[in-house]
Amino acid sequence: MRRLTIDPRPNWQKRVEEYGLFYHTLRDEPYWDETACYQFTNYEIDTIELATQTLHEMCMELVQEVIDKRMFGLFYIPQEFEEFVIRSWEAREPSVYGRFDLAFDGVSSPRMLEYNADTPTALVEAAVAQWFWLKDVDERGDQFNSIHERLIDAWKHVLEVDGGPIHFASLTDELNTPEDYITAEYMRDTAIQAGAKTCFIPIRDIGWNHPQRSFVDNTGFPIHRCFKLYPWEWLVKEEFGPQLLMGQTKWVEPAWKMILSCKSILPLLHERHPNSPFLLPASFDPLQSGNYVKKPIHGREGANIEVVLGGKLAHRTDGEYGGPYIYQQFAKELKPHDGRYPVLGSWIVNGVACGMGIREDSSLVTGNTSRFVPHQMVG
Repeated sequence: MRRLTIDPRPNWQKRVEEYGLFYHTLRDEPYWDETACYQFTNYEIDTIELATQTLHEMCMELVQEVIDKRMFGLFYIPQEFEEFVIRSWEAREPSVYGRFDLAFDGVSSPRMLEYNADTPTALVEAAVAQWFWLKDVDERGDQFNSIHERLIDAWKHVLEVDGGPIHFASLTDELNTPEDYITAEYMRDTAIQAGAKTCFIPIRDIGWNHPQRSFVDNTGFPIHRCFKLYPWEWLVKEEFGPQLLMGQTKWVEPAWKMILSCKSILPLLHERHPNSPFLLPASFDPLQSGNYVKKPIHGREGANIEVVLGGKLAHRTDGEYGGPYIYQQFAKELKPHDGRYPVLGSWIVNGVACGMGIREDSSLVTGNTSRFVPHQMVG
């Protein structure tokens, strides 16, 4: 694994916009950054793929245990939604995608920092933009990336379970959430390629038809299945949250992802797999010394993180999230490359590890404006 400094393509902004990446520049700084790329050997890619697949299997086993032992309190799932989650799991409601964030230095095993199981983004960048970047700079080049094809297959699986129409919903504030809208539209495009009938609706426009006991779109049409780029922990607290328990709408990601989208999985996974090379020690209780990271269990985009090194606060990020918290050992595998710290976003689609994207930052915490850098494989 190494970071190379390279020349960006002429008129690269137009090139990435062709594939929907209109948020390539944020606050006058590049978000998409092709002045560098990361190179990986085939062996390193095999290692990342193995880590991702193994972590996915661990997570699925944990969901079953949480349900069997009714451990919902650790995940702050409202009591009235516990049976809702159980029914979702027992009905095998399909999951389409998730993203494991890994620390990796090319020497030690990849280590899981967290799992974006419910509403992961940085998808257009990973699945499409970096693939066409690779073909432009090296037509014969290779990349750990079959995300797009896997997404189409995942939607085909959803349609096999239930072939009804699918609504796609997200926030639509173009100034603050363009990535959410574009990600939802990209997912809709992959569903269309799989043969689905689809339409988009702003999440705030979803309504409730009392006589029909059904969620409806802004034309009054019942929402049969909905891909929602909106976190479950927010959804259950909305005014229409109680209607989730009464409606017949199927959701992607499904309700059982409330378990995996919570950072409470980090201590539980480590307790059950203390010798796994892919996990970091983690606890619900504060660590008394050493190097560790304090994270809110429902925090997002690197907000409200504290990094403690040598017993002293080394870095803190702002945000709107409070406790409760988990405490995770600092990953020594998170090392700077040319002064920047890369985090690998390794994708699991329809249960299969199938690609990655890399975000990097000059600080120890990856946030929502940290740069996306493409990668390639070398022999």
